[in-house]
Amino acid sequence: MVTAPLRLGILGAGTIATSGIGLLPYLPQISDKAAAVAIADVDKDRAQSVATSYGIPQVFADLDEMLDGAEIDAVVNLTPIPVHGDTCIRILSAGKHLATEKPLATTMADADRMCALAEENGLIVVCAPFNILYPDRLAARRLIRDGAIGKVAFARVRSSHGGPAAGAWPLDPTWFYQKGSGPLYDMGVYGIHEITALLGPAKRVVAFAGITEPVRTVRGGPYKGKEIEVTADDNVLMMLDFGQSTFAVVDGTFNVNAARGPKVEIFGRAGTINIAGAPYGGDGPPLEVFQLDALPGLGGWITPSLREIEAETQRLFGLHRAVLADHLADCVLSGRKPVLNVRHARHVLEIMLMAEESARTGQAVELTTTFELPLE
Repeated sequence: MVTAPLRLGILGAGTIATSGIGLLPYLPQISDKAAAVAIADVDKDRAQSVATSYGIPQVFADLDEMLDGAEIDAVVNLTPIPVHGDTCIRILSAGKHLATEKPLATTMADADRMCALAEENGLIVVCAPFNILYPDRLAARRLIRDGAIGKVAFARVRSSHGGPAAGAWPLDPTWFYQKGSGPLYDMGVYGIHEITALLGPAKRVVAFAGITEPVRTVRGGPYKGKEIEVTADDNVLMMLDFGQSTFAVVDGTFNVNAARGPKVEIFGRAGTINIAGAPYGGDGPPLEVFQLDALPGLGGWITPSLREIEAETQRLFGLHRAVLADHLADCVLSGRKPVLNVRHARHVLEIMLMAEESARTGQAVELTTTFELPLE
């Protein structure tokens, strides 16, 4: 029986752990639920520096050392994308609960193994991104489920930004542009996760992908001026088929330097839902609904009152990436099913892998995985 606070091992002492939108600066806000008691990084000196800054008592040079030497209940995996599969499997094999950054893995074999390990050993796995936990997304999900906009015909989802090289990324951003990473796995995952949480599992995917510039130049930060050879597709556009003539267009690109308008638009036979929320949201209120029958003889836009859940919205925004640890702790300590569950993350991974296959072959690709989300 795990008791509060959940004892966390942090794997990775980089930007996602320590930045202004990272995990460790905000973890004290949930100290009653979870606490970092160990940290591991291949750069042990960096891990030691981070541990000193955040009062983490134990420091290790690698994951296996931490799993063997620390008294922990769970691990938060903040490693780079290409090693998620291997590290997550090792964490679950050691019998630890898991919160991991996105994507879950980069192969279906690794994702399948994670699902099996979690289910065999009664372990909780939560996987970023966590946008669907935000109250505006939950409200949109209820509206769709309750038929507020009728049958959904199609959706448009904006997932992307200009890429780490376009700003002042504090570490070398080269790996974001290399095979095994890229904007599909870094950013497209957000939109795929959101729209499948709202509309359910997709049935098939068709995609276009390519490299817009073979060399990117870092525009700011400590690596300003560095030239990066781009080997991963940096421009991906997908269409998802949900069956029964319901479709969605989702981007995964490092070419959105600025944008206005909603992040998510969902068009139904009886209305429209706009979500303009973070991250990389647009202008306007967090959630808007257009209903054909809102006014006698006319349609009209309605901004649903989110006042009753405003405090929760602000709490989650204020936690930044500590939301992942917060959700894991809630699920482990209460026994409730995670919204950010492993089978949903596996479905999202399959979509990304099959999008690459579709772009390569020029064919629509059938999807085989599925998932269920708990009703909030």
